[in-house]
Amino acid sequence: MPDQMSLFSEEEPVAEAEAAPSAPVTSASEEDVARIARLRAEITLHQRLYYEEDEPSISDGAYDSLMRELQRLEEKHPELVTPDSPTQIVGGHATQRFAPVTHDQRIYSLDNAMDLEELDAWIGRVVGALGRTPRFVCELKIDGSSIALTYSAGVLTQAATRGDGTTGEDITANAMTVADIPRMLANDAAARLAALAAGTAEPGAAVEFRGEVFMPKERFEKLNEQIVEDYTLSHGDDVSKAKVFANPRNAAAGSIRQKDPSITRHRGLETFIYAVARTEQIPATGQWELLEFLRDCGFNVNPNVQLCETAEQVRAFCLEAIEKRNALPYEIDGVVVKVDSFAEQAELGFTTRAPRWAIAFKFPPEEVTTILQDIVVQVGRTGVLTPVAEFIPVRVAGSVVARATLHNIDEVRRRNVRVGDTIIIRKAGDVIPEVVGPVLDLRPADAVPYAMPETCPSCGSPVYADEDSPAVRCVSAECPAQLQARLEHWASRGAMDIDGLGTEIIRRLLESGLVSDVADYYSLDEDELARLDTERLNKDGEPIRLGQTVAAKVLAQIEDSKGRGLARVLHGLSIRNVGKTVAETLVKRYPTIDALTDATEEELSEIDGIGPVIAASIVQFLQLDANRTLIGRLRDAGVVLEADLSEAKPQTLAGLTFVLTGSLEGIVRGEAEARLKEFGAKASGSVSKKTSYVVAGENAGSKLTKARELGIPVLDQAALERILETGIVEE
Repeated sequence: MPDQMSLFSEEEPVAEAEAAPSAPVTSASEEDVARIARLRAEITLHQRLYYEEDEPSISDGAYDSLMRELQRLEEKHPELVTPDSPTQIVGGHATQRFAPVTHDQRIYSLDNAMDLEELDAWIGRVVGALGRTPRFVCELKIDGSSIALTYSAGVLTQAATRGDGTTGEDITANAMTVADIPRMLANDAAARLAALAAGTAEPGAAVEFRGEVFMPKERFEKLNEQIVEDYTLSHGDDVSKAKVFANPRNAAAGSIRQKDPSITRHRGLETFIYAVARTEQIPATGQWELLEFLRDCGFNVNPNVQLCETAEQVRAFCLEAIEKRNALPYEIDGVVVKVDSFAEQAELGFTTRAPRWAIAFKFPPEEVTTILQDIVVQVGRTGVLTPVAEFIPVRVAGSVVARATLHNIDEVRRRNVRVGDTIIIRKAGDVIPEVVGPVLDLRPADAVPYAMPETCPSCGSPVYADEDSPAVRCVSAECPAQLQARLEHWASRGAMDIDGLGTEIIRRLLESGLVSDVADYYSLDEDELARLDTERLNKDGEPIRLGQTVAAKVLAQIEDSKGRGLARVLHGLSIRNVGKTVAETLVKRYPTIDALTDATEEELSEIDGIGPVIAASIVQFLQLDANRTLIGRLRDAGVVLEADLSEAKPQTLAGLTFVLTGSLEGIVRGEAEARLKEFGAKASGSVSKKTSYVVAGENAGSKLTKARELGIPVLDQAALERILETGIVEE
């Protein structure tokens, strides 16, 4: 998926696609415009899952495919490119778990070459731009988690994740427990740095080194074995629910971001360092010399690197890496190729999100074959029936898999798979397996095309096909599968965040009749909850009860959830197409549930980011008597059905549209746009007659020119900073 940090490094399908600001004039078809919006929302979701939650839900190959499709569409329609598009920015954001750290220099992403032909094309562009063939440095692309290490006077003073490329998370305490990260640079290297810095304007400046923290394959296997063993001791022999890590990359990312450094200490993490934020701070003229200097500093530097004089040597290194990847003691998913000379790197420069002087050659997805034993159907919380392939377990890209989603009936037909087929599975080193298709020559003679069931496998009710999508849906309010999923969703972190209400307890609450909807959570009795049988057994084979202590903690969490606010309630109610972002948008216009209930489809559709489809879902949900009764019961239980507007800012910029262009010193454009929106403004990616103000930073280009042509007021960065502080445009 996203790329290794290198001298930089990189980077929600979503419940709803967020609408972009006012659309520019374009010749693009409605289909392309809609596809671009959905791709941006989809990619943004997967970036968050990958970088912030360490729980990617699609393969690297699938992610790369989405990004490349978006790039092709934006190249076809450049007028639709916006500053916040995933193609223009580095993905990922720092979470709130750790203190924020601002990187010395922006950490960029890497563009990808998906095959040797694309690699050759990139080399050709480099040669054409320089007018000569440069030397290249080839390095293995480590499948780990990016890290930035800051040394002051040769002493490690701070460690950070890459975050969004500008701001990361402070993980210094955890990094101090990683054995191969030097606490002090080697004396000779530290002296050379000091001597080099002595003649600069910042003689005492700190130096930020960059690299990758990873978990070796052997240590990863032992960690998962220990997790299973610990789970067995506390839960019995059924280990299907033991939360093992899916792959070494997830294990490394999760381990380096532990709140307790003692956990990190025992995870066996290692690092490879390969970059520095400011090349002028180190005694090297290129990447090859930099790697040697990093070794002198005491860093662990990957020995599998090569200085290449020709394109043929680069290709040979990449092909050899593919052959030897499985023999390495750590995971890799490609090769990073860089122009060696720092001077030539500066000559080539950067795009908005990646250097032109480096590229990631991505390995082809690892593929294996197995037998498709069955296609079963799962019912989600909105009633959608999802076909899932169940096959003979097979190891692919480092872990054993036995299931893969087939998404919907259209996908089953497109992939042309039938029960009994020999099928191709791939993961591209990521988490979720993908069914590529069948080996037709091995298809059994009696294999028949798959058909979706006509009744719900959970409740037996008739199912219906959506008019606007390939989804097949159960619409019964009594469907137990939907109820379980909805109850789990209400308690989830993104909704009401009720810690302790997991899948097992919710299933037992349903089976025991203690809950039948989310309002029932708020009438649970502590003694009844304490007597609830769990799925675990004691040494005599009897079910273990939940117990008074756990029951009291769960009820305290349920009580706390009453004050989460209207946005979380709306998200938790499982209204179709209403996720966290839409819910937060709604409460800004309708701060009470009563106000929202009285809103019409037309009124809701006018809200930026809602649209007619989402508006219809909201009105349909709130008009049902059963749902109104549910909301009334939540109100009676004390659940807050109003928005928390205590920190809401005055809408002093309502009706104004801002366009930000050029480089803004110390300000991330996306953050600035978000802060403008807090005051009621709109932020657009293109200049038109409807634009109120253009904020022009350094190297502002065509947007500034167009603003002047249209007579639109132009503001500088100082004016923007005053607006962000006061919410007022000074005339």
